[in-house]
Amino acid sequence: MYPFNVRVYGILVNDAGEVLISDEQEYGMRFTKFPGGGLEFGEGLIDALKREFLEECNINVEVIDHFYTTDFFIKSAFNESQIISVYYHVKNSDPINFNIKTVAFDFDGEGDVLQAFRWVKLTNLNPEDFIFSTDKCVVELLIKDI
Repeated sequence: MYPFNVRVYGILVNDAGEVLISDEQEYGMRFTKFPGGGLEFGEGLIDALKREFLEECNINVEVIDHFYTTDFFIKSAFNESQIISVYYHVKNSDPINFNIKTVAFDFDGEGDVLQAFRWVKLTNLNPEDFIFSTDKCVVELLIKDI
């Protein structure tokens, strides 16, 4: 039996019409995705998303509404699990005071696990800039909403 891997991500848009994205390096791969991550046992989706933003960005977020849930089969790129991803619109409750980059994969330091954040204009979003199929689908939906 193969396990399910439930992931939760936040779509944070600022007043300038830019969405926050995360460039990451892990497992020898580089990828761009939305901020968020995996559910821990005993956690609900919204609690997990709030925890992920606090861990990754050091900000509290408020979940506004549900945007998308995976509706097709996705096998994990990292193991033998099936990925189920849930995306929410969020807004920050705290001022954003973490380092924002302007160039993709502009990491501070070195190591096996690296992360950097960028703002990207919603009008400049391109599904081809994302590796994972679910993120590509979400970008297409965001573009359609513009």
